[in-house]
Amino acid sequence: MESKRQQKFARQIQKDLGDIFQREMRNQFGNAFITVTDVKVSPDLGIARAYLSFLLTEDKDQLLKNIQEKTKQIRQILANKIRNQVRIIPELQFFLDDTSEYAAKMDALFAGITIPPATDEPEEK
Repeated sequence: MESKRQQKFARQIQKDLGDIFQREMRNQFGNAFITVTDVKVSPDLGIARAYLSFLLTEDKDQLLKNIQEKTKQIRQILANKIRNQVRIIPELQFFLDDTSEYAAKMDALFAGITIPPATDEPEEK
């Protein structure tokens, strides 16, 4: 269970990473729409795991690989944003968030289920 401090720090990182991906580095990733869906922070605030969702891109794995290659540059921009608020700039780890794809798959499975109509016969005791 995350502490209040971890949650607050994670929300700040999520907000700032979102700004970085939407404004400062958008052109470097082929104008793909990158959303930071969640951030999990280690108890010592040294590692931040960011979960990303992509729109307007063909190859999500390649885009994630490009982001991971530019982690050092992203961390530097993040450091410039939050250096007066935190003591340690966390190491960043990026992961693909596929919950929307999973939800779409589950919706398709539920849509394919056929439920027979109820019979009019009363239940026996």
